[in-house]
Amino acid sequence: MKRRRLMVGRMRLLVTAIAAASALVSTSCAPLTGAGQAPLTPLAVTAPPEPQRWSFDTEAVGSMPAGAETFSGTWAIRAEDGAPSSPNAVCQTGRADFPAIGLGGAVYDDVVITTRFKPISGREDQAAGLIFRIQDGQNYYILRANALENNVNFYKYAGGRRSGLKNGSARVPSGQWQELRVEVRGNSLRGYINGQQVVDASDDSYKTGRIGLWTKADSVTCFDDVEVRRPT
Repeated sequence: MKRRRLMVGRMRLLVTAIAAASALVSTSCAPLTGAGQAPLTPLAVTAPPEPQRWSFDTEAVGSMPAGAETFSGTWAIRAEDGAPSSPNAVCQTGRADFPAIGLGGAVYDDVVITTRFKPISGREDQAAGLIFRIQDGQNYYILRANALENNVNFYKYAGGRRSGLKNGSARVPSGQWQELRVEVRGNSLRGYINGQQVVDASDDSYKTGRIGLWTKADSVTCFDDVEVRRPT
């Protein structure tokens, strides 16, 4: 009887060990979207049919745009001489790895986003970016223009880490207002500066998400006349 109880106990320990090992294998084999990050469930689309626009001209200087969410950096509305829609723009003046804000809570799938931007200063970077299909502050796509590098590139930000998708060369003057636009259809991404397509990429990581603005490092950059709409 004593031997039988011992054998039953050993069998129970063996079954428990096998179950634990199976769970570990199942977890480790799950596909990842970023460093140690499980796939994200697509957000439900809530975008209105009509375009949304931000000119920042009716909001208080020193405040954040209504409904905006700061992910990182120092963002505020300020009066800016020469702003495309006078008198205000929203500007990033701090320093962070990747300063970013989300604009509004609407969730889009296919989308066209346009903004006017001016790279003002920055010794390390003079970057302006549109972010889209935002899941949260650690997961989204970026279309970035850089006045120091004269390029317009696509990136994926996944689990708080940035990776390149596609690079495009383009003149990006410092100290001038110019236009940045991204068009997104399915997994197809197209980037434009001043009306000219300069880069395209494809990726299936994020299907839907919110939209926002982005800079890099010590970039002091202002944005105005942000418009987001569904493609026609």
